[in-house]
Amino acid sequence: MGGPDGRLREAARLHDVALAEILAGRLRAAGIDAQLFDAGFAGLLGGGQPGIRLMVPAADLAAARALIADPGG
Repeated sequence: MGGPDGRLREAARLHDVALAEILAGRLRAAGIDAQLFDAGFAGLLGGGQPGIRLMVPAADLAAARALIADPGG
């Protein structure tokens, strides 16, 4: 996990568990190893809580952010 150097970077910080899962799925479908951090904790607190981190390998960070910004592009 995390590519050759093992480093993950935050591509986005989300407030909604369902949206985080959808975006992670889109990134995975594009071949990016997306991981969600703190999703379980945020789910316990309820919607609207900041802190679900969408993490990707450092080498894929720019591509992941581009897909998040324009998922239909």
